[in-house]
Order: sequence, then C-alpha cells, then structure tokens
Amino acid sequence: MTLTRILTEGYGPGAWHGADIKAATTGVSSTTAFKRPRRKGGKAHNIAEITLHHAFYVHSIRGRLLGTEIEPFLLKGEDWFPLADGKKLSWKKITTELAALQAKLARTVADIEAGKVSSPLSDEDRLNLVLGISCHSAYHAGQIQLIKLLL
Repeated sequence: MTLTRILTEGYGPGAWHGADIKAATTGVSSTTAFKRPRRKGGKAHNIAEITLHHAFYVHSIRGRLLGTEIEPFLLKGEDWFPLADGKKLSWKKITTELAALQAKLARTVADIEAGKVSSPLSDEDRLNLVLGISCHSAYHAGQIQLIKLLL
C-alpha cells in the first residue's frame, strides 16, 4: 500500500469505513456548518471549526514532509480557529481551501514516492505523518457526521 492510498482513505473519495471527511462535509449548508452544538460543561466546536482545524493540519503536514517553509495558512494562528459565523471565512471558502490543501498534500506525497521531490524525513517518519493525518481525517469525519445528526 502506498502513502498516497493511505491519504485517500482518510480524505476521500470512497473510504470503506463510512464517510470520509470529503463526504462528511459535502452537502452541509452554511447555516449547519456554523451552528454550534451544545455540550455539558461548555460549547463544542462547530463543523466549520472542525473542518478548518483539519485543513490547518493538512497544511502543516505538507510543510513537515517537505522540510521547508510553505505558504502561510489561511488565518494567523494555529490548531483551532473560533468561527461563530461566516464573516471571517465563508463555509464555501473553508471547504474549497481544504480540498486545495488536500490536493497539494496528495501531489507532494506522490512526488516524494516517485522520487521527484526529496523529503528530509525517514520512510518511517513519512509513514507516521501520512497515517496520522489520515486517522485525523477519519476521526473528524466521524465528529462531523455525529454533529449533523445532533443539530
């Protein structure tokens, strides 16, 4: 199995385990994406925040694989970005950005595997990063699916 195949399993299309993150975010309205589910003890992240959080890590993993500075992320900061509504970023912009970043990561991984691009990381470290981002994707796809049921 190639790293590219592992990457596709988490993002999509067509994961065997159910909705991948691409499928989980498809068809979500802007209203639903920014609606915040309630939880005991505080507020949970909304679908837009989860999707942008995942996009941040897709971006970050690509930089780590290349071992270089890459273009800045969509927003300043890291990890979680509070999004109460679509004023800072629209839902369309978030999903478009995730798709673009995922495509860049997939190209980078394929180019590394083909020997077209070098990575300062060992084979094991590259595997761990790609497996990790794929698991991260599946985890958050499950969260998004659950939030859609709860809203």
